[in-house]
Amino acid sequence: MADHLLKGEDEVKHLINPHVQQVKLSPIRLYSQRLMAFEDGINLTIGQPDFLTPDHIKDAGKRAIDENHTAYTHTAGIPELRKAASEYMSTKYNLTYNWKDEVLVTTGATQALDIVLRSILVEGSEVILPSPVYLGYLPLIQICGAVPVFVDTTENDFKMTAERIEEKITDKTRCVILSYPSNPAGSVLSKKELEQIGEVLQGKEIFIVSDEIYSELNYEEEHSSIASIPALRNQCAVINGLSKSHAMTGWRIGLLFAPSYLIEEAYKVQVYNTACASTISQHAALEALTNGLDDPIAMKKEYRKRRDFVFSRLSEIGFDVVKPKGAFYIFPSIEKFDMTSTQFADRLLEEEHVAVVPGNAFSGAGDCYIRISFATSLEILEAGLNRIEKFIGRLTQEQSTQRKAVQQ
Repeated sequence: MADHLLKGEDEVKHLINPHVQQVKLSPIRLYSQRLMAFEDGINLTIGQPDFLTPDHIKDAGKRAIDENHTAYTHTAGIPELRKAASEYMSTKYNLTYNWKDEVLVTTGATQALDIVLRSILVEGSEVILPSPVYLGYLPLIQICGAVPVFVDTTENDFKMTAERIEEKITDKTRCVILSYPSNPAGSVLSKKELEQIGEVLQGKEIFIVSDEIYSELNYEEEHSSIASIPALRNQCAVINGLSKSHAMTGWRIGLLFAPSYLIEEAYKVQVYNTACASTISQHAALEALTNGLDDPIAMKKEYRKRRDFVFSRLSEIGFDVVKPKGAFYIFPSIEKFDMTSTQFADRLLEEEHVAVVPGNAFSGAGDCYIRISFATSLEILEAGLNRIEKFIGRLTQEQSTQRKAVQQ
């Protein structure tokens, strides 16, 4: 019997789910942690609002504790919050969902993505998604045993097009992910562009998962959702939440909107995944969606000011960069500096103590870019960009010296 005793981790490690083993940790956290070695470090990596949760929302959370709202809720969320969420989507985005069976309150938008993907994907399913793209999608797809199919958007201002999506569709395609306003580039799809995509997908046995977590941070036009196209409604799952719009990242409240047949299945996953979202956070979210509808306005105004400043400074420094129309990220090209995004980010961190995210964190098509978050103060952004300008000056001088050496 002793022969069957395990002696070390190597003898059991191979038993771990291979889909989990292939998942890589987020480079965003890695660079933030490395920056801690420098007392004067400037962090331009994190996609988290630097605003505080509005006081009236915090007060609602405190009242929930005082009133003993500390037990489990209905797995789908408290009825009052689902009603408010349904009304919010109708008022804001012309999306109609029955609060009783078409709305699910989740532990952040990430969990909403997780449970809907686990509800629709099977081993070998193909998922079409843009590249570069938010780095959180790939692990969720991989854990389901599904296959990501990337659409290179770098030649189209980081936007998916109907034509490029159609080129990627096969008989294994189960889902298309739309993520607009986008992370990492801040790109936005217009209503016309969404309609063109809808014409390609309408009637096909393909789900559309539309991640609209940045819907309140659209700087040039009103946000449009592909789910507002009536013919597509039964194929669509819409993800939203309060983390970005109301500076509530730590409250962990996400929202899933979908036809009842899909919510019914996602509900099953949620039951065994987390039982319900935080009760206290749900009551805070209810306040946000009833008395806090205008809270994002001042934040968006400030983000727009920061966006304009960062875009202007990057252009002055000499970067090729597309002006973002939403979210709070900008994605300048570093191709002219003949470095990978990791090399660029590593040197910038070591030499100027500024942390950015290498573009290859957002899939292969991002390797000629870096992501800068402007979800921080103008003072910090100015200081960081001044250091980046110094760094680019040094790189340019190095390139000039190398060219002269080659010519000689």
